[in-house]
Amino acid sequence: MRILHISKYYYPYVGGVENVCKYLADNSAGHEVAVVCFNEGHLNSVGEVDGIKVYRVGAFVTIARQAISLSYFTVLRRVIKRFKPDVIHFHWANPYPAAILLAVIPKDVKLIIHWHMDIIKQRKIYRYIKPIETKLLKRADLIVVTSPQYQEGSVPLQPFRNKVKVVPNGIDESILKQPSRKATDNLRRKYKGKRIVFFVGRHIPYKGLEYLIEAEKYVESDCVFVIAGDGPLTRQLMLSCQSKRVYFVGRLSDEILNRYYYASSVFAFPSITKNEAFGMALAEAMYCYTPAVTFTIPGSGVNWVNLNGVTGIEVPNSDAKAFARAIDKLLTDESLANDYAEAAHQRVAEHFTLGKMMEEMEKCYQELNNHAG
Repeated sequence: MRILHISKYYYPYVGGVENVCKYLADNSAGHEVAVVCFNEGHLNSVGEVDGIKVYRVGAFVTIARQAISLSYFTVLRRVIKRFKPDVIHFHWANPYPAAILLAVIPKDVKLIIHWHMDIIKQRKIYRYIKPIETKLLKRADLIVVTSPQYQEGSVPLQPFRNKVKVVPNGIDESILKQPSRKATDNLRRKYKGKRIVFFVGRHIPYKGLEYLIEAEKYVESDCVFVIAGDGPLTRQLMLSCQSKRVYFVGRLSDEILNRYYYASSVFAFPSITKNEAFGMALAEAMYCYTPAVTFTIPGSGVNWVNLNGVTGIEVPNSDAKAFARAIDKLLTDESLANDYAEAAHQRVAEHFTLGKMMEEMEKCYQELNNHAG
């Protein structure tokens, strides 16, 4: 089959949706794959990433986090005409390309909508997006969601439940191999042997980092808080934090990130809205035997990945004191923390690996192929 992915951006841009798109593109054995996405610059370009042809469309402006391009219609129509896809795999939420796709997709091409998230933040313009969203869902032959919770909690998907399949996201175990004891010991020595409470992710509102910084004030255990990643809120968060046991370490290489996953005692995942649809970093940390603390997020897959009282601890949304108590619980009850760590690794290994994701996605492709036949 020829599969054309349409994503907002693509590698080397790194993001949750973009990572999933790249995993799917790289591992679709037996299929011919191409990608259309926006360029982070203003110019159109064509190139290859790990053998996958990527068509990047330059954007002249960004409105409400949506890139706009005058040439998108021309580029997408040309790619569809030349590549002749059997399936277009569209990664939502990306409304501007969706409107153009509806105008150019041939009737005989199957359409998969990979529903990564609802549109939540841009409520003021959602009334203009909703007609496009509805037409796209009607046109779709299959809709993929990443968890049963998102399937049940997403209002736009309810009229189309007969088309929805759950395909959990998958982590790449090959980059999560356990580092040497010396490497993790050296990392711990950097913090004078204190136990590490670790966070990694973009510093954006729905990640809830202000609640983690607030929770730190109430954690009684002797530990350090290490916050990796960056984003538009980084400077504000740093200015708001006066504690000497909180360290902002910026972006980390895969190798160093892996060491933190294995060296840490607790993975803090304080996301507060279902913009956090799944939690790839959460699954990675759990695979590395790090028990997690999360907030309850109605309609999100986060609380399906991390099972309260099984693989970690879940506390009421935005309750910084409860979050602190959960961290203290894991730091003071070694037996409980070890049980959660083992269960966390096992859950991810069984359900949320790259191989499992590809297995389920291949079933979707074959279902469409059989239906076409």
